Amino acid sequence: MAISFAETTGFFEKTLDLRARRAEVLANNLANADTPHYKARDIDFKAALQRQMQGAERGSFNLARTQGTHIEGQSSVGLEDLLYRTPNQPSVDGNTVEEQVEHSAYMRNALAFQASFTLLNGRFKGLMTAVRGE
Repeated sequence: MAISFAETTGFFEKTLDLRARRAEVLANNLANADTPHYKARDIDFKAALQRQMQGAERGSFNLARTQGTHIEGQSSVGLEDLLYRTPNQPSVDGNTVEEQVEHSAYMRNALAFQASFTLLNGRFKGLMTAVRGE
């Protein structure tokens, strides 16, 4: 009987990938907390994961390459996954980043990432036990 890593890790791989991408977006928000007119972004994790589990293709940037040496543009997050955050208390300079909200979202995302990683690790330990015949 063959062990399929794709079947074993499929859900967790997609979850970890989306959590990592969301961490990038939230970190970018925090980095631009003092940038005038910067609009905070976030990912609707549930919708993005559901789209990934259904096998839907994520959006990508259609960038024109003006020289053959340019690298093709790729989006790390699908365009349909990246949303603007509505601020609770807008700032005078038009920036919608609220540091407390971003820190909270980042920490919750980090905890969820760690939980997913722990569950994936448990799966691999189970596979290793099965391979050893214990």
